[in-house]
This record gives sequence, structure tokens and C-alpha cells, in this order.
Amino acid sequence: MLPRRSIRVSLVALSIVCGLGGAAVGRAAEGAAVAHPQLWPKAASPAAITDAATEAFITRLMGQMSVEEKVAQTIQADGASITPEELKHYRLGSVLVGGNSAPDGDDRAPARRWIEWINAFRAAALDKRGGHQEIPIIFGVDAVHGHNNVVGATIFPHNIGLGAARDPDLIRRIGEATAQEMAATGADWTFGPTVAVPRDERWGRTYEGYAEDPEVVKAYAGPMTLGLQGALQAGKPLATGHIAGSAKHFLGDGGTDGGKDQGDAKLPETELIRLHNAGYPPAIDAGILSVMVSFSSWNGVKHTGNKSLLTDVLKGRMGFQGFVVGDWNAHGQVEGCTTVSCAQAYNAGMDMIMAPDSWKGLYDNTLAQVKAGQIPMARIDDAVRRILRVKVKAGLFDNKRPLEGKLELLGSPEHRAVAREAVRKSLVLLKNEGVLPLKSSARILVAGEGADDIGKAAGGWTLTWQGTGNKNSDFPNGQSIWSGIAEAVKAGGGSAELSVSGDYKQKPDVAIVVFGENPYAEFQGDIANVEYQPGDKADLALLKKLKAAGIPVVSVFLSGRPLWVNPEINASDAFVAAWLPGSEGGGVADVLVGDRAGKPRFDFKGRLSYSWPKRADQQPLNVGDKGYDPLFAYGYGLSYAKPGKVAHLSEEAGVASTVVNVDRYFIAGRAPAPWALDSTGAVSAKPIDAGAQENGRQAVWSGEGAGVLSVRGRPVDLSRQTTGDMAVMIRYRVDATPEKPVSLGIACGESCGAAVDLTSTLSGAKIGEWRTAKIKLSCFQAKGADMAHVSTPFALSTTGRMSLAFTEIRLASNEGDAFCPSN
Repeated sequence: MLPRRSIRVSLVALSIVCGLGGAAVGRAAEGAAVAHPQLWPKAASPAAITDAATEAFITRLMGQMSVEEKVAQTIQADGASITPEELKHYRLGSVLVGGNSAPDGDDRAPARRWIEWINAFRAAALDKRGGHQEIPIIFGVDAVHGHNNVVGATIFPHNIGLGAARDPDLIRRIGEATAQEMAATGADWTFGPTVAVPRDERWGRTYEGYAEDPEVVKAYAGPMTLGLQGALQAGKPLATGHIAGSAKHFLGDGGTDGGKDQGDAKLPETELIRLHNAGYPPAIDAGILSVMVSFSSWNGVKHTGNKSLLTDVLKGRMGFQGFVVGDWNAHGQVEGCTTVSCAQAYNAGMDMIMAPDSWKGLYDNTLAQVKAGQIPMARIDDAVRRILRVKVKAGLFDNKRPLEGKLELLGSPEHRAVAREAVRKSLVLLKNEGVLPLKSSARILVAGEGADDIGKAAGGWTLTWQGTGNKNSDFPNGQSIWSGIAEAVKAGGGSAELSVSGDYKQKPDVAIVVFGENPYAEFQGDIANVEYQPGDKADLALLKKLKAAGIPVVSVFLSGRPLWVNPEINASDAFVAAWLPGSEGGGVADVLVGDRAGKPRFDFKGRLSYSWPKRADQQPLNVGDKGYDPLFAYGYGLSYAKPGKVAHLSEEAGVASTVVNVDRYFIAGRAPAPWALDSTGAVSAKPIDAGAQENGRQAVWSGEGAGVLSVRGRPVDLSRQTTGDMAVMIRYRVDATPEKPVSLGIACGESCGAAVDLTSTLSGAKIGEWRTAKIKLSCFQAKGADMAHVSTPFALSTTGRMSLAFTEIRLASNEGDAFCPSN
């Protein structure tokens, strides 16, 4: 352990506050979170899902199953946390691939390896051991904008762009293409469609929702379900090329207070129904085979433990006959539960628990709870029946996969054409002072960080959970926005030059600047307000530089939500909201670049499915709200056929340009606010040049007692980051090997902290070689750290001599490369 005196922060009162009032608050909220089924709309799964032959088969099979086998069917493990041999023994019902899971831990594994990996689990589940017919697993994947985990797949625009297209038939065709590409790699089940209705753009998952208004979500839920699954037929499995879907996240995930991911929707029941339930009845009526429950709460009660919603409403009033699955360890957030024990979730109506890395403990405890009567056997039987029903309908017992291995379907020309069409239809023209469409015979400069970066255009949930670290070579079938523009201009006899910085060899006729948000997913995208680039207007400076040179500027803005960009709009002659268009950047060029004479090849079709803010503090902002006063209203969108003028906009953001920084501790040679880098005891640190001027620090431990290098600040809540399997990352270089044990710790107040032994990691590093280490936050939680109140997220300590240089300390996504050091 770290010497406690070295990491002490004078916030003793915090630990007292943490222990007060939790149970009382929970009891107070519970009454406001009881649903009344008679208020909810009726729906019904098609009769084809529960045909007599299927139910008779299930009854016979269940009659031969032991209680151990039944419990196993209700648990889902992550492929990175279970081996085929373990699956052979435990016979769990499902394996999933999380956002950062992949064959051999390789996010860029080839499609053929995905098939081998999935089939290894499938074979383990079907390994003969007698007694009754073996039960196949159902293999789940987060394919939320195409088969986005696999290199070479078609990456469609994220849902926020599809909402702007207002085209249900397009949605159905995207579902069909996604299902075919999944089937080609052997996957059975996608965690989609997302039918959230985001009501606060500060939420990091806004781009996963089609619209702020339920009308679009309601119109899309059925077509996407039918695209993925096809129409259900009695006595027959899903048709070739279709896979099981999962409507998510039930319920109100887009309505949390302040737009906080995994937060609390403080709403009356009537609003929960009107706004956030809109997508579920049409998905159920279309035959959706599973529903995923949200991390979030309704009036203080976690959905995963809310029986009135899961059993009385979803399975009762709305007639859902498929199975209900949890989100990533979400059951551990239910009051009185842990990730390895949660009878409450089962009793509330959960059928399958997503226990990615906690599956073994959950299995043991759930089995004991069933045998002790804490979970009624009838409840387990109902869950297992529902799971088996879906497996039968998905054709898993037939074990026929006619499309598996047909890898020519990945990124096929037909699917890419659908994606390109989706890009064209999703673009929303916010401003055009006559500069668009561009003549393809013109000299065009293409600038900005997003111009030739497919990963940035694709956003989160692309190859990795956060969508970071991707290169254009990771999209062998894709095309960047720059490439699409260059292709269109070449065809028209013009010329195009790429320069991220906006420099040029010959003055262009016009510049297209592609810029916007960097990729993020879930809570990592939560923001305090909707100002774009608060405090650091680098993209605005680029626009102004080009304008000052007398060059007309067309801005193509990449974002997962509407943001306050008034200064950027003022500095642009045309401004296009391109959202997160995915791998088919040519769709942007289709609309922006006309023929040689400047006649449009395609017009703008997109209309805002989210209101665009007039100020950065203008959240929540939704059509129909009292005092509704957006910059651009819901449904707005200019076109070549219907142009419009935009006056000069106010550049007063309405907020101070500050951001709550919970995850960047040392960047570019400094500790960004609110953090401070501190050297205590027998350690000193000085600036060094490590590729840039004074962008690093050299820390030297003298060996004359304990020395602690730490990052300190006000307490922050890292519980969501911990649940999301994030890690403390340090980019370092060992210059003198440690002589004595080295600890890396986290502190959460005067009497709360935990540390791991980092000695072997640092001792094994080659002297003078730059390396990166990622230590899972869950390592510290397992050792007792209160991750909801972290005041010191990094404290490196030793009593011996050591020299270490570093350039970066921050939280990072676990992309299969994070670990817990052994003691």
C-alpha cells in the first residue's frame, strides 16, 4: 500500500457524506417509480414467435434440464473473459463481444479469425455430454451502425444522421445489409435497434438516437427490426441473412437529468410513456426478439430492478414474448446488489444478465439463490423458456449458416451504395451564401482534421468502443471525405489539394474545411455544455485564416449532436451538418460538388431531427417545450431548391469556456485544471523535451525515504468509467530501474485508498524505451477504493532509487491492452 500520509487530501467530511442517506433516498424514490400498466399502450409479439411446435420442443427440453443448466442459460459472458474450455464446463446461454473485445484481443483481427473465434465458442457449447440435446449459445455483438466491430465492414452513418434523413425504407435496407454482414462472420444477434429519445445533447450517447422527438423513433423502430430479423413466420426460423435484434435501452435512457449517462430520468409516468416508450410497441409488434434494459433509473430506481416496468409493463401490458437482457454489469448498480449477486434483477423480470467479467461469481450465487428459494424456480423457468424460444426462432438449433464465410458481403458494393445514399440523405444544410454547389471544374482546397480521417467521420463504436486510434487502412472498403471530393473534382476536370492545416501551393477557388468532434462513446462523451471547442478555437482560427485570404469557405461539421458553433458559422460561407457519416465519405461529395458548370448532382434532403442551440447553455432544448427558442428549429434544413439566408449570429456563448475535466491528468507538459502534479518526499520532477518543447517530466526518486509523484484535485466520480472498464494510462520511459517495490495508487479522501504493485511492469521495461501502460480502474476498486470520490487518480510511490520520464497520464479505453498488475 502507499504510505497514507503521502496521499492524504483534507476532505475528511466527504467520507462521512458518502455513508449517509442512501437507503432512505432509495425508499423515497421507489414510490415514484412504480408503473401503472393500464396507462401504457398495448402491443404484442407476433403469434409466430410462440407457435405450438416451438413451445412443445422447449417444454420437452426443459423437462430434461437440471437447475444448474437452467441458471447457466440466463448468464452472458464477454468473449474476452471466458474461454471455450470454460464455456464447455459452465454451458452459459450467451457470449457477447463488448466494445473492446475481439479475437485474441486484436481489434483489427481479420474477418476469418472472427468466424474461427465464434465457432470455437459455438463448438464448446455443443460439445456432447449426454442427457439431452445440447443447447447452442447465442453470440451477441454491438453492431450499431453496421457490423462496426469488424475490419472491412460497411460503416453506416450513426443514428443521429439517419434521423435527419426521414426515410423508413432506407432504415430497413440498412438493417438488412447489417444483418447480412453479421451473418457472414457467424454472429447471431445484434444489440440494436437503439430506440432512445435523447432529450439533452450533453448526453454522450445522443448520436445513438434518431431524434429528440418520438415521431421519428416510432417510424423507424419497426422497419429496422424487420430489416435485421425479417418478418417472423410460424414454425420457421429467421430467413437466410437475418439475425436477432434487441431494442434498447429500456427505458428513458435519453431522458436522464442533465444528460448524464447511466443517470436518473426524473419524469412523471405520462412523460416516460409519451416520450421514451415510443419505439418499443412498433418494435414488439414487428417481432423484436430481445429487449435490452438501460443502466439508468426512473425517479431513483434502477430499471434493472424495476419489476413494474419489466414484468408488468413490458411483458404484461405490451405483450413481449422474447427475452429481456441486461447491459454491461448493470445489475451491480441495483440497490443491494453486486456484479456477482443480484436476485433482485431476476425477480424484477430480467431473463439474461450481462455479466461480462463477473459471470462465474454470478453463476455460483444465482444457483445458490435459486436453490434457497430467493429466486423462484418458476421465474427461472420463464426466463429459460424465453431464451430458448429466441434461440429456436434464430435457427440456432438447426446450426445452418449459409452465409457464414461469404466475406465478399463485408463492405460489398451493394451495401456501400446504401451507406452512400444514407450519407447523402443525412446531410443538413444550415447556411449557404451561394457558394454551393461547387463546380467540379474548380480548384478546391480540402482542409481540416476530419478531411482524410474515416475514423473521425465514423465516431464511437467503430472497431473499438470509443472509436479511437483508427487509421484509414482499418477501413479497406471505405472512402474518406477528401477522397470522395478528389474523385468528384477529377471527374469534372478540376483540381483538389489536401492540406489539414489549410496551407496551399496555389490559391484555390474555394476551401472545404472538415472538422468536428473526436470519437467518443457513452459517458466519455458527456459534456457540461454544448459549446464546441471551449477555450481552444483551433478550427475557428483555420476558418478565419482562409477567409482572411479571400477564399470562400464551406464548413463540413462532424458531430454526434448539435453544438454551439455560432462563431464557426459566421466564419463560413456555407455550413453543413454532416453528423458522423461513417465509411462512405463520397456521399458528402455527391451533394457538395456539382457538375462542371456547378449544377447539383444531388440536392440536400436532410432536416434537423434535433434542435440546434442558440447559446451553449441552452440545454435541454426540445421542440414543443415551453419557451422553445432554438437557433435552427427541429425540421430545419435548406436546399438548393429552397435556399434561405442566415443573418450574422451572436458570438456570446452564454457560458464561461470551462469544461469539467475528469480524465486528463498530464497532457502537453502540464496538469490541466482542476488537477495539480505534486512531488512529495524523496522525489523531484523537472520539465524535459520529449518530442516537443517541455512536453514531459523527468521524475527522480533519490532513495532517501518514501517519495510520491501524484496528481491531486477535487473529488470526481469515476464509477461509470470503472464500470466501463477504463484504465489509468501512462506513457513513460524508465531511465533507471527501480531498486525497491513501486506502488501505483488511487486515493479518495484521508482514509480511503488502494494501490497495486507496479514493480514488475517498470523493472521489465527496457531502459530508454518509451512505453505505455494501462492499469484498469477496477483493480483499485477491487482493493477497496471508493471510485465515486477520487481525489488522487494517480500516485506513484517507492522508497528506493528510480528515474522515470513521462509525457501523458490520463484515463483511456481498455482495448484489450489494460491489465491488473499481480501482487
